[in-house]
Amino acid sequence: MLFFYRLVLNFIFLVSPLIIIYRIFKKKEHPKRFLEKIGKFNKKNKNNNLIWFHGSSVGEILSVVPLIEKLEKRKNIKKILITSNTLSSAKIIEKLKLKKTFHQFFPLDTEFLVEKFLNHWSPRAVFFIESEIWPNMIIKIKEKNIPLILLNARITKKSFQNWRFIIYFAKKIFNKFDLCLSQNKETNSYLKILGAKNIKKIGNLKFSQSYSDLKNELNLKIKKKLRKKKIILAAVSTHKGEELFCGKVHNNLKKKYKNIISIIIPRHIDRSHEIKEELISNKLNVHLHTSNKPIKSDTDIYLVDTFGETKSFLKLSKTTFMGKSIYSHGGQNPLEAARLGNRIIHGPNIENFIEVYDFLKKQGISAKVNSLRDLEKLVIKFDRKINYSQQIIKKLSYTGNQILLNNEKEINKYC
Repeated sequence: MLFFYRLVLNFIFLVSPLIIIYRIFKKKEHPKRFLEKIGKFNKKNKNNNLIWFHGSSVGEILSVVPLIEKLEKRKNIKKILITSNTLSSAKIIEKLKLKKTFHQFFPLDTEFLVEKFLNHWSPRAVFFIESEIWPNMIIKIKEKNIPLILLNARITKKSFQNWRFIIYFAKKIFNKFDLCLSQNKETNSYLKILGAKNIKKIGNLKFSQSYSDLKNELNLKIKKKLRKKKIILAAVSTHKGEELFCGKVHNNLKKKYKNIISIIIPRHIDRSHEIKEELISNKLNVHLHTSNKPIKSDTDIYLVDTFGETKSFLKLSKTTFMGKSIYSHGGQNPLEAARLGNRIIHGPNIENFIEVYDFLKKQGISAKVNSLRDLEKLVIKFDRKINYSQQIIKKLSYTGNQILLNNEKEINKYC
């Protein structure tokens, strides 16, 4: 199996120039920094006192920022390397106020690029986040006797079934982790079957709060204008179809409320103009965040077409609809919105965050909808309820701090 995997990766490397050109054209790749993915590094490693975290994209990276903030305070840690695969995650990291931490793109998982990467950075500990499993990199890390930890591990049912199909190969990879800190019971049981050792259920790091980006505030004029409106709903990480779903609800709510506005923050901002046209065709007035124009009094939808400003908008709202839960599957992490005092509304498709939503439901923070009418009723119901944002924030802050402390305690001996 490893032979075929390496064969495929080598072929991908050969055609990678074409793939990269296409991705640059689509604005999914950095026009200069893409070279990091094929072994050209833009920073030097002057000492060997470096630890390395790797996550796929924005959600995974942000989940470990609270932990990295704590590690940055240690004198024995000189540098912290974060790698990821996506352009959006690189942009987010640039906005964080981290002193010892820097970002590089993860290399293509071919043997010679992996060897070059590890020789250059010489990490003394490696932390892979959630479900990032790269066989060549994992094998090489252990050949060099570098401690390897799977942090905030999450294996979905679909992913487990795929690994189980190649169970012998899976066991050869998963048993190389020195420690696996899982975020839920399901992952715990899957990791055991896949051959992982030293597994501990610690809880989801996404409950924890980062303080690096709290100064990232909205333009004062925008904030004042939005505060004059009644923000009835914020829709976050929406996927295709969900923007119109929320737009139709807004149209219905306009009949009951005056001076309202809804905020939509799509998961993929490259769809912003497509979303805008769709909403306009349904008789909604849309304001693009990057337009730099004054917000008109008859604006219905404030469409956020930038990265890294979600928190600033959620501070203004009290009810959030989480995307990828109506027409798409899996759901999105609701904890950022909940930590900022928002009640959470979601669709039926939340299988990637079942334990998180169960927790929020028990706390009276979240509720499920199946239709436009359901969402409309729930928004009205939440609006009429007494605002208890501070109670929500306190509950999640306590839980997050406990999970963060437990993770820090477990990784201490590797740092």
